[in-house]
Amino acid sequence: MDWHVYRTKQLKARGSTDWDIRKATQRGDLNPLRPGWYAAAGADPTVVAAVRAGGVLSCVSALRMYGIWVAKNCCPGLHVRLSRHGETAGVRRCHPFGPVPPTDQPVDALPAAFACAYHCMSTEEWIAAVDSALNRRLVTVDELLAAWPHVPSEVRRALDRTNGRAESGTETFARLRLQSLGFRVHCQVYIPKVGRVDLVIGRLIIECDSEGYHSSPRQRRNDYRRDRWSQIGGWLVIRIDFVDVLNHWPEVLAEIRAITRVDRHRRRTRIAPR
Repeated sequence: MDWHVYRTKQLKARGSTDWDIRKATQRGDLNPLRPGWYAAAGADPTVVAAVRAGGVLSCVSALRMYGIWVAKNCCPGLHVRLSRHGETAGVRRCHPFGPVPPTDQPVDALPAAFACAYHCMSTEEWIAAVDSALNRRLVTVDELLAAWPHVPSEVRRALDRTNGRAESGTETFARLRLQSLGFRVHCQVYIPKVGRVDLVIGRLIIECDSEGYHSSPRQRRNDYRRDRWSQIGGWLVIRIDFVDVLNHWPEVLAEIRAITRVDRHRRRTRIAPR
């Protein structure tokens, strides 16, 4: 991915000479950020700020740059993995577990970004971010493990709890919390005439709206149709959003327990995710 921020050696690899770089700087085509680093037109201000601070964009900030789901209020600030001589004022200095890769790209690759983010995010937030990356096929668990020679046991346990079928952070948070309480949760289950639903416990469907989800009239009609067909098929349906999970989880859990406690959610036939 081209972030439009380059090291001198990268510009030279593209055919530029020292003279070309000086002239481009004088014309304003290249903006010097720190010794050996330049920003070209189209460079993202967040990436520019990270390099100017003496490092590279990493951790939570890099995950957001890749379009990976991270909760809006999670780990604010500019997260930078600094070089040995980098400055620290005004940035979150982040360190990965395991060996430290060189700071030769303006934005850390996903394995390095996730290795840093594990120290800044809660385990729940980190798993949700990995789920998002897996779902979007930006990386695989095998690729992460291949990039991490020595994986701490707690990181391995967190990876074992990821699920690339999850389509939202709300879904991941709810799944993790319910599984930790002993619920048998199925993720992204296909139901005839309904389609895929987010979470299933027995015959209880839990639909999880993502953070910032705003349904259009057409989407609402489709949601209503899905709910009707679910009930016709003998399913129970509840809908939750990220605010419910983040701020009202005890109430949501009480409602789920109220349904499961009386065994109304029991289903005899087996289901399988698709």
